[in-house]
Order: sequence, then C-alpha cells, then structure tokens
Amino acid sequence: MRPWDRRRVAALLYDGLSIFEFGIVVEIFGLPRPELEVDWYKFETFSHQRGPLRTTGGVHVEARRGLRTLQQAGTIVISGWKRASEPPPESLLKALRSAHARGARLVSICSGAFVLAATGLLDGRRATTHWRYAEELASRFPKIRVDPGVLYVDEGSILTSAGSAAGIDLCLHIVRCDYGAEIANRVARRLVMPPHRDGGQAQYVQKPVYSREAGGLASLLQWAQLHLGQALRVEDLARHAGMSPRTFARQFRQQTGTTPHQWLTHQRLLAAQMRLEKTDDGIDAIAGAVGLQSAATLRQHFSRTLDTTPTAYRRRFSTT
Repeated sequence: MRPWDRRRVAALLYDGLSIFEFGIVVEIFGLPRPELEVDWYKFETFSHQRGPLRTTGGVHVEARRGLRTLQQAGTIVISGWKRASEPPPESLLKALRSAHARGARLVSICSGAFVLAATGLLDGRRATTHWRYAEELASRFPKIRVDPGVLYVDEGSILTSAGSAAGIDLCLHIVRCDYGAEIANRVARRLVMPPHRDGGQAQYVQKPVYSREAGGLASLLQWAQLHLGQALRVEDLARHAGMSPRTFARQFRQQTGTTPHQWLTHQRLLAAQMRLEKTDDGIDAIAGAVGLQSAATLRQHFSRTLDTTPTAYRRRFSTT
C-alpha cells in the first residue's frame, strides 16, 4: 500500500481520551466490512505517550504504535482533545505537519480541532468545532475562519467536525468521498443512521424530525425523496405538510438544521450520485430524473459541491 493511500487510517490515543468520539472512528474505519466487497480501510492507533492511557469512563487503552506510524498513514484522526486549553506536545504537532506535507488527510472531531489549530495548518482555512468551544477557538487562533454553526467543514486535506455525533456525519462524508454514495449509505444503514446530513446543516436543531402524525416532518421528507424528479417548490412542500409557507420554512429549519431549498438540492445531488454509480443513464436523463433539469445544472452542482464532474464521478465509482 502506498504511504499516501488515504484508506490507511491512524487514530490518536491520548491520556484523557474522549471515548465516544474515538468509538465513532473505530466504528466507521476500524470495523471489518467484508459484505461491502471493497478494499476497506486499514485501521490502527498511535500515541505520543507510552503505557496505559486513561479515557472518559475509567477505561484504559494502550496504543500499539508511536508517532512514526504517521509516516505511512494516509488519514489521521484526532477524536477530541483532553482540554481545549492544554497545548498539544510539539512532537505530535511536528509529526502532523510532516504527515500533511507528505499528503496525508487530517481529520478532527469536536475539540480535536484545537490540535490541528496548534499545528498552524488551519490558518486561513475554514474550520469548526463543538459550539461550546467555537468562541475560544476563534479567540486563540484568529487566523482560522471558525464557523460555529455547521456540522463539519471539508477543506480538502483538512476536515473538522462539530461535537460528538457530528463526527459520524463527517466520517460518513469521508466514506462517501472515498467509496461513493452507495457504500456510504450501506454503512449508514448498518449504523441505523438517518439519511446523510450535509456539512452545512446547523449543529443545534431545536426539534427532532419526528413523525408527521405528531406534528413533525419525517413522512414529508420521505415523500419528497420519492418525488425528487418533480418541480417541488417550498409552497408545494408546505401544502403537503398542511402548513403556510412561512410556518413550514420555520419548522423545517428547526427540525433539519437547513432550509427546504438546500435540503432538496442536497438530496437531488445524492440521488444523482447513486444513479451515476448504479446505472448507465446519460447525464441529461439523470439530471431530469432527480429534478435538476439539465446536465449543465447537474455539472454546476457537482463542481461546486464535490469538486468533480458527473463523468469523472461515474468513472471512479460506477458499479455497472
């Protein structure tokens, strides 16, 4: 395996490890998945510290490898940090800088963003962290463009997520980038996860997406996903939900963390990815089937959101 292969994942262990965030990383990247029939990630742990390390909850862990393993890792994950105010050791920062210069992808979950920030590699970039720490991150590292409201930020070679469960969204996003929408959706189903949430959605959702019978939007979202090819407007969705457009827009943001238009666009893009992977349909036909009207519009969304073209995406992920 080439040293820069991003399927080789290394996760940091440290004294005071956030075990929930670390568990997310293990579940996504460390669990064997032979049923997917793809060359899955190669997972290992590393640490800048020796001996048994304490975690939240009183469990102790021990890393098999030290910082030298970063010379081979293609994806390096920092799942939280012991205290946002505690500076990471220079040996760890130096190893992360070297790995990134070699081409490794750096990923943080929750307060792990403070470790990446201390490397200086986030200077001039967008980043996020748990909303509780966003102000401190921005204050201590003013060169970083901290976005306190989103689930995660993908800056190409450096990715950061908000707190806890948003790490699942980021990890699934990484799987989607590496293996395509179909594989990512299958992993999400194994996790009993809802449909993929876009990174730009809000961290804090005021109400859960509960059933329509209880006053929520879950059934409406399912209906909309089945009718993406139609020219759905906010007014149409509001009418289907039995609400005024203004009330519907407010309820939608409260329950999903995004706007109806942004949600529809994201769902249409996901549907297009699935069709590119699983069918031989032409680009125009796929654009029409998912409600994006034309191949030009589909290409525009692929370029802006995925930094690629539909044709290149199909070439990489097609299963036909």
